[in-house]
Amino acid sequence: MNPKPDPNSNLSPQERDRLHTEGERAEVAERYLISSRIIRIISYLVSALLVLLLLRFFLRLSGANPENMFANFVYNLSEPFFAPFDNLFMNPDDLAGANVFDVNVLVAMGAYALLGWLAIRLVYSFFSPQ
Repeated sequence: MNPKPDPNSNLSPQERDRLHTEGERAEVAERYLISSRIIRIISYLVSALLVLLLLRFFLRLSGANPENMFANFVYNLSEPFFAPFDNLFMNPDDLAGANVFDVNVLVAMGAYALLGWLAIRLVYSFFSPQ
């Protein structure tokens, strides 16, 4: 029994080198494609979160009625992401419907933007060509 013969055995050394180089190029292209998709997904998710928090900020700033259906939807949807920053700086909570410049939302937006940037840099470090 003879194991499978090497398909590259009848190639010249130059053709073997070219084949090896093409294989490396294909691997680099595949890594680039994977990293660009992951980076795009992270960017979209972070951007959507920042837009949601920006809506929350403008609704609070403009004194939107929290019982309004749209405002209530935005507040409820953004609450899990805003909760870690809720009492970072004191805001009067009893001012429902009043114009409030909520610094906590701005801090949350900055923190999530920084985390998104760090996640993208981490992907770059894993998938960058060696």
